[in-house]
Amino acid sequence: MKLKQLANANDAVSEAAKKVNPRYRLGYHIMAPANWINDPNGLIQFNGEYHVFYQHHPYSADWGPMHWGHVKSKDLVHWEHLPIAIAPEDNCGCFSGSAVDNNGELTLIYTGHHILDQEKDLFYENQNIAVSKDGIHFEKSHKNPVIAAPPADSSHHFRDPKVWKYNDKWYMVVGNSTKDDVGRVILYSSLNLREWEYIGVLAQGNENLGYMWECPDFFELDGKYILMCSPQGIESDGDLYQNLFQTGYFVGDYDYETNEFIYGSFTELDHGHDFYAVQTFLDAKGRRIAIGWMDMWESKMPTKEDGWCGALTLPRELRLGENNKILMNPVEELTLLRESEHHVCTNQSINGSYLVETKDNLIELKIDFDMAKTTAHTVGLKIRSINQEETLLFYQKENQKLTLDCSKCGKEKDGNRRTILESDQVLSLRVYIDRSSIEVFANNGEATMTSRIHPKEERLGIELFAENGDAHVIDFTYWSLKDIWK
Repeated sequence: MKLKQLANANDAVSEAAKKVNPRYRLGYHIMAPANWINDPNGLIQFNGEYHVFYQHHPYSADWGPMHWGHVKSKDLVHWEHLPIAIAPEDNCGCFSGSAVDNNGELTLIYTGHHILDQEKDLFYENQNIAVSKDGIHFEKSHKNPVIAAPPADSSHHFRDPKVWKYNDKWYMVVGNSTKDDVGRVILYSSLNLREWEYIGVLAQGNENLGYMWECPDFFELDGKYILMCSPQGIESDGDLYQNLFQTGYFVGDYDYETNEFIYGSFTELDHGHDFYAVQTFLDAKGRRIAIGWMDMWESKMPTKEDGWCGALTLPRELRLGENNKILMNPVEELTLLRESEHHVCTNQSINGSYLVETKDNLIELKIDFDMAKTTAHTVGLKIRSINQEETLLFYQKENQKLTLDCSKCGKEKDGNRRTILESDQVLSLRVYIDRSSIEVFANNGEATMTSRIHPKEERLGIELFAENGDAHVIDFTYWSLKDIWK
């Protein structure tokens, strides 16, 4: 990797950052100083610090030749921008991948994306590595590509390697598709990260599960094995699969001796507008932590006008709940963001609406409704601006659906997302609002909804509401949060 390429890329970002319009800049999420980002890559805890890399185009707020941007943190909350880690060669991109600690050597495993004809979308992909002793400066291996081509029965889609170690052997899953466009994940093994043996297909879909499975991740969670992936090409089905592309998981049992994965059906992981390409890692506390891209392909992205585009979600701890359902909740360290606590009400019934005025744009909310004592057909909250703009989150008792409505806050078309949530006793909502994002965690992670919002008006406050009856509020507390980037 030519040092001049990296220097030019870092200089370009530094210059672009001086011109960024701050109106939608996030206060406590990972984003680049300027220009485009998408998938999180290389999530790892290395030498006691958390590292997150991300797909990055340093020369434009639009997608382009992919570099790896880089941040690190001691606490998963306060992030520090580091120099761009790897840059592509001519007519190439350093696509998504992962990171491992190889006896003190931080190793990035990534896809080389090589364009043959841009207009005809002709390309080929292979797998490569770059290494670092200090966790900041990386050198591409002279052994690259470490996997030169996909298996013979494969299409040219062959990307996003996720690598882990089991006993004394390295394993890699790669997103792939068959020659007749059926999405799948394939498996490799290695003793040294340089020479890889193809094992076979770990899991494969059908004509209903998309033509390509991007960003696979495979790990053990609470006694089961989880395959996460981001299928492209699933058709919408009622409230399911409403985004252009999906992110979800299979739960099953895996045998390293036979390399057989026996698994159930595909389940969506998040039901908002803007959640894709999730990746997980295991930290020193034994937690499985996930971070996703907080945007969606081909969606409205007004921040491009401001000189930047793309952000990552808050870090979320994963657990396996009842019926093999993955529960996602914010990591406990996020309480470090809290600057002031505002205890609004306890054990109070509301009829109609209850407004709490606040101009804060960085807020954490915790609201618990006693649904056994609630007679209202619909309960929820509005993040209100001073005039017409608002973001709605509401729950309907009759059909047990939780709805996030962003149609009056930047998503005029296709503004609603819904998911089933059984809440006969307590409806617990934990909501993080940043300047241009909302992340909802309902009933301790039984449902999550992640969306970008783009308000143009000043904030008025938070309004609780009940329709056709009373809502019983057990507790309503909110916190003003700090801006880590200031």
